Amino acid sequence: MRAAGRLCLLVLLALPLPLPMAAKVPASPAEITLSFAPVVKAAAPAVVSIFASRVVAERISPFANDPFFSQFFDFGPGFGTKPRVENALGSGVILRGDGIVVTNNHVIDGAEDIRVVLADGREFAGNVILSDAGTDLAVIRLDGAEDLPALPLADADLAEVGDLVLAIGNPFGVGQTVTSGIVSALARAGGDPARGQGYFIQTDAPINPGNSGGALVDTEGRLLGINTLILSRSGGSNGIGFAIPSNLVGQYVAQAEAGAARFARPWSGIEVQRVDADMAEALDLDTPEGAVISHLHPDSPFARAGFRTGDVVTGIGGHAVNGPAELDYRLAVLGPDGTATVQYRRGGREEIADVALAAAPETGGNLTVGPGSRLSGLTVAALGPGLIDQLGLPLSATGVVVTGVAGPARATNLRPGDIVVGINGTAIRDLADFDAATRGGGRTWTVEFIRGGQRVRLRLSGG
Repeated sequence: MRAAGRLCLLVLLALPLPLPMAAKVPASPAEITLSFAPVVKAAAPAVVSIFASRVVAERISPFANDPFFSQFFDFGPGFGTKPRVENALGSGVILRGDGIVVTNNHVIDGAEDIRVVLADGREFAGNVILSDAGTDLAVIRLDGAEDLPALPLADADLAEVGDLVLAIGNPFGVGQTVTSGIVSALARAGGDPARGQGYFIQTDAPINPGNSGGALVDTEGRLLGINTLILSRSGGSNGIGFAIPSNLVGQYVAQAEAGAARFARPWSGIEVQRVDADMAEALDLDTPEGAVISHLHPDSPFARAGFRTGDVVTGIGGHAVNGPAELDYRLAVLGPDGTATVQYRRGGREEIADVALAAAPETGGNLTVGPGSRLSGLTVAALGPGLIDQLGLPLSATGVVVTGVAGPARATNLRPGDIVVGINGTAIRDLADFDAATRGGGRTWTVEFIRGGQRVRLRLSGG
């Protein structure tokens, strides 16, 4: 028996060893469990690190912004401060071989110098050609770049919960890092209030500070989304990260390459709210789905297409719509010159209509208060659809928007962006009301305005 065992061992040792197999892109769900290495090799060279420098004012006087002392002393601009260079770190994705890089707006916001470092160590200066705080996207063009590795865009609408994904970026500045996970959820609305509301792909692939602007890629090495934020109490990854879908990224980059000065969104001119269980019963819906139109602006493209308040929008282009963020996203992907095929319910019937999209119309017109008025030097603009959309105001908003403050008006504490809705007890609905209310007046004035969503009453004394 021992001799037989030794003979078997000798036979096994004599057999030729298997040759190492070359790495290949997984071709089936079973093969994907072997390694992500082929996907990383294809995608990682197109993910870059972004170093942005900005100059900020650092306060050195404890009294410079004190509301008590500022009543008695004119500290003046820059008093009690000194310039300080602030550096920001983020990631980006090359989408064109000639150096078109997309990242998050908050990575480069206010930057005076942008350096982009590729995975192979090459470094380029970058210039922002389009940025937008609402979408939190920015496009950078690299100086002197050519023949760079670039990522193709995936169709985010084909992604499903459970799909395997990779997050590639430069977390904490440690260098390019790859993490893996799955698509945890789709159509997530919300996000950081400071950056506005958004529409995201949710993933549990670990995302940390420095990953912002990096790539969320699918198993074919295509860009599924731009990693933009995390939900965390500690500042580190808790497995809840959010990425801007590639379809919106594609529309954004297309506008940047076309030379757009700002990202143009289609204007819906409607206000909608999500349908809950109680509302579904009242609207004769089998299940709570869709977004009911609660208000239409007279100039809305939806109004021109025949929509009415009470209509329930259920989809655009075959994709479900269940709230304001989804509606805005679906329209933004189509662009300001597109056509939206809208599915909706009215009176228990399924309907469909085509809506010709366009940017919000500008009402135009502004007015500067002349000498002899307590508000002399104040410039305001008519509050039309364009400004209503830009400022995120209700469609029913009225008043005039402060666009400039000069002369005696500088002592009023009014700022650009304030919405003046009343002067000395007179309601201000338009420029004509404002013009009439600012002529003459006594020594004491009362100005009502809206700032940051809060209604403020300002009393002015003296002439």
